[in-house]
Amino acid sequence: MRQTLSSGQTLLMKLVLPVLWIAGFAAATVLLFTADGPAPPPLKWLVLGVAVAGGLSWYSWGVRLKRVAIDDEWLYASNYAREVRIALRDIDQVSENRWVNIRPVTVSFRRDTGFGHRIIFMPPVRWWGFWHPHPVVRELEAAARRARGLPPAQPRPDPLS
Repeated sequence: MRQTLSSGQTLLMKLVLPVLWIAGFAAATVLLFTADGPAPPPLKWLVLGVAVAGGLSWYSWGVRLKRVAIDDEWLYASNYAREVRIALRDIDQVSENRWVNIRPVTVSFRRDTGFGHRIIFMPPVRWWGFWHPHPVVRELEAAARRARGLPPAQPRPDPLS
């Protein structure tokens, strides 16, 4: 049975917020550059710079997010337009960025998957254990080991505890 690993807020972070943010800053920038008014030129260029930097930031960590699910043999990754099925045995490494507020999880693969050699997804939000690894990281690592016929990994110490 398929189990969803990514957050229910993925669509919001991937599509809705980036579109609203970029559209809002684009509109503000156009208004500042086209309206006759007292807006000083440095403000115009500052807003333009923030709009470009913000758009690039949204792309670098928001738009690339995937919706992810798992079953006994496969990992399913979707960008909401298409879905790819990846054998669990092809998972090479699973890591998490604890320093970004959505705690993105990166899954690297041994081969190209249709989305490249890695995908990034947002795990469900946890309100406790901020400094501890998200359980989905160990769950994916364990599933990959089982799929390759390896014994369970020895628990590794958490470096931050």
